[in-house]
Amino acid sequence: MSTSFAEKSGYIPCNTEWGMWYQTLEEVMVEINVEPGTKPKEISVVFKPKHVTCVVKGKDIIKGELFATVHSDECIWDLEDRKLLRLTLTKGNPSAGNCWESLLKGQYLVDPMKFDQMEKKITLERFQSENPGFDFSGAEITGNYSGGGPDLPS
Repeated sequence: MSTSFAEKSGYIPCNTEWGMWYQTLEEVMVEINVEPGTKPKEISVVFKPKHVTCVVKGKDIIKGELFATVHSDECIWDLEDRKLLRLTLTKGNPSAGNCWESLLKGQYLVDPMKFDQMEKKITLERFQSENPGFDFSGAEITGNYSGGGPDLPS
């Protein structure tokens, strides 16, 4: 089994008061620090195409309209070591031009420098998926990469 692009090249996290979120070409990952000893039955997560609600021990942690549409039937959550809640959101439009500027509309925004890094990384991930025989995980990119980079002839 080959190592994924994100595993080899790392990720660009956006820190929040509850943890962090980051993204790849196809997914948005959310990591929420919960009180140690939290049980799965104390967690409620509802995924909808444009909305997410995450409640832990009766308290809203994340609730609102997503930055972009997701495939809600493919989204999952997992509780790791009873202290880290992971949400995996499958992007509705998995393309390099679909780099999320925030997790929710108007909330958990990425600062411009970090967003620039996210766009570069997702563009390189796009190049990797289009050219599976090459390894772009340590590559640098300059020039026009905003919005997923240029459309190259095939």
